[in-house]
Amino acid sequence: QLQLVESGGGLVEPGGSLRLSCAAPGFTLAYHAIAWFRQAPGKAREGVSCISSGDGSNYYADSVKGRFTISRDSAKKMVYLQMNSLKPGDTAVYYCAASDVVDKEFCTLTWDDDYDYWGQGTQVTVSA
Repeated sequence: QLQLVESGGGLVEPGGSLRLSCAAPGFTLAYHAIAWFRQAPGKAREGVSCISSGDGSNYYADSVKGRFTISRDSAKKMVYLQMNSLKPGDTAVYYCAASDVVDKEFCTLTWDDDYDYWGQGTQVTVSA
């Protein structure tokens, strides 16, 4: 059974850091691009970062570029999102998603329909 399980969310003050984890025990990360999306209350879900299945090329939304870093540990079947310099605007439920797209360079945040599997989400709240 292919499942994604996020963890690591919580309450943090502005300027603080969190590291989100995405466990993907049923996946071979060499065959699945992985992305992080987020959804704030009353807003549409938006892509945050993705990492390709091939060489691990990654992409970031402009709103998080320079502050967030995506990485993976293929042996542990884990994907991480290191979030630094957090802002109140980063408050959202963060979701991990995996794609079945065969292209090993695939890594996109444009359409969440490109991703076939989703975790249950983890809440990140940035507040003083």
